[in-house]
Amino acid sequence: MTTVPTPAKGLEGVVAAATRLSDVRGDIGQLIYCGYDINELAGKVTFEEVVHLLHHDHLPNRQELEELKGLLAVKRELPKGVVNIIKTFPKDTPPMHAIRTAVSALGCFDPEADNNSMDENRLKALRLIARIPMITAYFHRHRQGKSLLPPDPSMGEAANFLYLIDGEKPSAEKIKTLDMCYVLHADHGMNASTFSARVTIATLSDMYSAITSAIGTLKGPLHGGANEGVIKMLQEIGSLDRVDDYIAEALAQKKKIMGIGHRVYKTLDPRAPHLKRMAQILSAKIGEPKWIQMSERIAELMLNEKNLHANVEFLFRHGLLLARHSDGPVHADLCHLANGRLDCSRAGATGRQPVDPPAKPVLRSGRIEGGAD
Repeated sequence: MTTVPTPAKGLEGVVAAATRLSDVRGDIGQLIYCGYDINELAGKVTFEEVVHLLHHDHLPNRQELEELKGLLAVKRELPKGVVNIIKTFPKDTPPMHAIRTAVSALGCFDPEADNNSMDENRLKALRLIARIPMITAYFHRHRQGKSLLPPDPSMGEAANFLYLIDGEKPSAEKIKTLDMCYVLHADHGMNASTFSARVTIATLSDMYSAITSAIGTLKGPLHGGANEGVIKMLQEIGSLDRVDDYIAEALAQKKKIMGIGHRVYKTLDPRAPHLKRMAQILSAKIGEPKWIQMSERIAELMLNEKNLHANVEFLFRHGLLLARHSDGPVHADLCHLANGRLDCSRAGATGRQPVDPPAKPVLRSGRIEGGAD
């Protein structure tokens, strides 16, 4: 008698690739970038330094960092044709649809779009890292009927994005908030969007197609789209005194509480404490405590009732709310995720060869050895 094989549940337990870029150890709540524990990086390095780390396997020195920052700054400007396409989008277009479509359109304006050499794909990756925030900001301003601002080459990636969104120089606290969000989301192993990018590029397709696939995957509510679900839930609850009843009713109806629990982490997500601390500081700074108070109460209830921790999407959401002001547009905040997670998808798209993971680096005198001076 022929035994019918039991279908696997997704790709759980399946080794799809080997990489030194990141290691997600969900059983112990640990995330590692190129040998660095995320706790060694968060709050100590900038997003640009992490981009260099993921691209070159080491943190940059001062000269390397300045070169990378300059390169990203000069690659921000969007082709006029892509700007014109963004201006044609209906103002009620879901932002992730807009980002996905504009990224795909970038390939139409790149004469080297089908050149899949490693050097050319590295350049494409940097262009995408620089341009996706431009696409996001331009769509946001377009739907508000505002003029589209030129990028400021004197600003880093996080600062320039906030400037393009708000039209004014952002505060140091806002820059630090968004930059840490970028750092904490820069890579996360073989997640769904990275896997999607790898499948696409494995057919010898192009970088733009791979990242378009990744963004389409990212927007799903069981992946990056969970962020939007969190803020919609918080807005529906409305105030701290309604949290307990809302959660009790949702659990009784067996509804999913967005931002709670994680597919991989069986303990606290190592990124969550950094985002929570950052949100608390910024909340105190701007005097708008209700979002974080509501979030903390939801997290407490779910830990007590279901033994489930709030995941990084949950903390990421109210951190960005505070960075953009507590009543900032929902979709503008959601789109930040596209840049922080782009590098994760890019890692699969460039076709880097797998190597053994390096030894874990150490801190020396409060500075990461090998980092910027």
